[in-house]
Amino acid sequence: MLMLFNSVNVVSMLQEFWESKQQQRAAFPSEGVVVYESLPSPGPPFVSYVTLPGGSCFGNFQCCLSRAEARRDAAKVALINSLFNELPSRRITKEFIMESVQEAVASTSGTLDDADDPSTSIGAYHYMLESNMGKTMLEFQELMTIFQLLHWNGSLKALRETKCSRQEVISYYSQYSLDEKMRSHMALDWIMKEKESPGILSQELRMALRELEEARKAGQELRFYKEKKEILSLALTQIYSDPDTSSPSDDQLSLTALCGYH
Repeated sequence: MLMLFNSVNVVSMLQEFWESKQQQRAAFPSEGVVVYESLPSPGPPFVSYVTLPGGSCFGNFQCCLSRAEARRDAAKVALINSLFNELPSRRITKEFIMESVQEAVASTSGTLDDADDPSTSIGAYHYMLESNMGKTMLEFQELMTIFQLLHWNGSLKALRETKCSRQEVISYYSQYSLDEKMRSHMALDWIMKEKESPGILSQELRMALRELEEARKAGQELRFYKEKKEILSLALTQIYSDPDTSSPSDDQLSLTALCGYH
């Protein structure tokens, strides 16, 4: 399918696709259209990312000898995924939820009975899907990315210890987008981890960069991996820009400040 786009302006096609989509259905009305980012590099191979309305991110998976080529390749991957997302099979329906839960059960040690128990991982996934009935998978992706980050960051475990139910956590975070405020909270948490275990930030960042590169070369959606890199880089920047900064106050570090719970 990639060959079909070699003779067309995929950058313009991707832009027009999302402009048309926003006009027709007011999809992601608060977001911009399409944003490109090229990684600084003195020479090839070049890397380019493209972020779509709603936050889904893709990159060039081929070895590109120019920035323009990398941008076109990233746009090509994003356009194919955007078109694929329009298929009926990519919209969250009752049938889709049933199939997704069955696949989740098959890949874990859970059972179908867990789907009705929100305290289990399968049940939480089931609840998230039902709460987003009618949305496409790209529209659902941001909420999934938030929970992937909360799990990676250790925040979900901390919330369980405060007896917050999974429904409460899901309902709360469903109201918010992954923005600078949320990234800053997560970066703060990693600064605390670095104080407890010096070197963990650099270790996590190396792992995040490796995962991001592997996912990009495989043509996968990159939001989770890219957000990990951004959060860890932010934490490192804050540490090295002011290494003698005193520890944040207790109210900043509390779960109320970190996750918005009362």
